[in-house]
Amino acid sequence: MAGTAVSARFSNGLAVDALGARLRRERIGRSLSLETLAARASVSRSMLSEVERGAKVPSVLVLDRIATALDTSIARLLDEERSAPAILMRRNEQHVAKEAPGWERRILSPVLRGIEFEFMRTTIGPRVDVGTFSPHAPGSREYLAMESGTLLLTIDGVEYELSAGDSIYYAGDCVHAFKNPGNKLCIYYLAMDVSPNRGVLGRCRPTQTYMEKRAHGRH
Repeated sequence: MAGTAVSARFSNGLAVDALGARLRRERIGRSLSLETLAARASVSRSMLSEVERGAKVPSVLVLDRIATALDTSIARLLDEERSAPAILMRRNEQHVAKEAPGWERRILSPVLRGIEFEFMRTTIGPRVDVGTFSPHAPGSREYLAMESGTLLLTIDGVEYELSAGDSIYYAGDCVHAFKNPGNKLCIYYLAMDVSPNRGVLGRCRPTQTYMEKRAHGRH
């Protein structure tokens, strides 16, 4: 489902219109029109407009697609930038996005100026297929560590099965998918550095351009 009518999807209490205002601010700050961002995110212009106006709450997958098109993270769309030598985030202050099938994404890191980084704890219910994520900006990096359960991680068509205690690094500018193939909860931690760095080599498919990957990836 691309989106829903206005409802309490984000447990941090963020108002829908505040989410829309942040999205619009990030879009305008990058000198992108609604049409351009919609095309990059593979969503309709009307959908994007409704989200910006606070008339519709996007699914987590759609919000991630929009954040990826902006070369940023979901965290930046959900929170304001902070600046301090130390930032304590109590559990009830952490942003949590949930999807009906049993998928919870808890953001553990603050939003910092000039830093496109997100650290999260993700829970996936038994037999839940979260879906496929489009490539992030060139040079993006992701680090995943398993807490419990089993995760089937697919990177550009290559499958990796991870169990409790396993960890993996992969280039974030690849098409990647997450699925819990087991009968128990899957819990893992994921650190994402999605800062654009077009000079970095060693992408998953060096011969394929970023936009080609984005065009072929889906959510």
